[in-house]
Parts: sequence; C-alpha cells; structure tokens
Amino acid sequence: MRYLSKTPSSKSKEIKIVTRHVITLSDVEKDPRKIKLLYIISEFGGISEKALQYLLYEMKQAGYELGYNFTVVGRVPTSKELFNDLLALKYTGLVETNPVRKLVLSSLGKEVLDKETQSISDEERNTIKKLIEELRVKVKPIDVEVEMTFKRTRSRRRMF
Repeated sequence: MRYLSKTPSSKSKEIKIVTRHVITLSDVEKDPRKIKLLYIISEFGGISEKALQYLLYEMKQAGYELGYNFTVVGRVPTSKELFNDLLALKYTGLVETNPVRKLVLSSLGKEVLDKETQSISDEERNTIKKLIEELRVKVKPIDVEVEMTFKRTRSRRRMF
C-alpha cells in the first residue's frame, strides 16, 4: 500500500477566510465623519481619491480635524481610515466613480446628504467651504494629473 505525503518542497494552497463587517445605509447616516466626507465630496464637485487624500491632509494641517490619521510616504499622504470610509460610501451606493475617475455623489448620496446636512453646524459648513476654496489651487493639479494618467492608460489600451 502506498501513502501520499507532502514533502517540504511541495506547495499547498490554503483558503484564507477574512471576515468583514457589513455596513448599511443607516450605519453611514449615523456616522458624522462619513456625512462630513459626503459633504466635502459634494462641495468640491467631483474629486479623485488621490486629490481627496491631499485635500483632507491639508485641511488637517490647517486645523480642521476629521479624525483621519495620515502617513506620508514620498510626499503622498495616505490614510487607511479614509480608504475604509470611501469603501463604505461606495459599497452603500452613496458615492460613485465617474468615467474620468472622480468621486461624485450618486442620486442616493445627494438624498442622504440633503437629509443629514443639518447634523453639520452652519459654522462647520462655512469652515469646510472656506478651506476647500483656499486649498482648491493646491489640489486641482493632482486631479488633473490623475485624469491625464487615466487618459494615457486608456489610449494605450486602445492601441493594442
């Protein structure tokens, strides 16, 4: 009788199960940070994820704190919390990516924001608007860079 055994040199495949919490629309509506994030995306009027990271990082440097921790690698600020919040907003259908890779509010996102805007004080809304207008000059070139990179990549794909 012959037995099969795995030797150290043989490779095995493992299934890795990762559990993730399911987020619902009501979870988003109860989270003030996500509502403020929706408001910022709405006020900017379409922004790439990379530019949004820069915007929120610069807003934090200017003193407006949303609670995101940023790590700067090669002058590029990144935040795992922001990534997770954006993922939740996309998953619930409140934010979508338009054809030129910009985040925009969906019709459902606009409805939720209209309903939940009162949770953001007038003073805070004015602060957000003021910071967006001040920082737009810094952030817009990043948006243009993302858009041009996307267009170049798309045109290369057409050639092949």
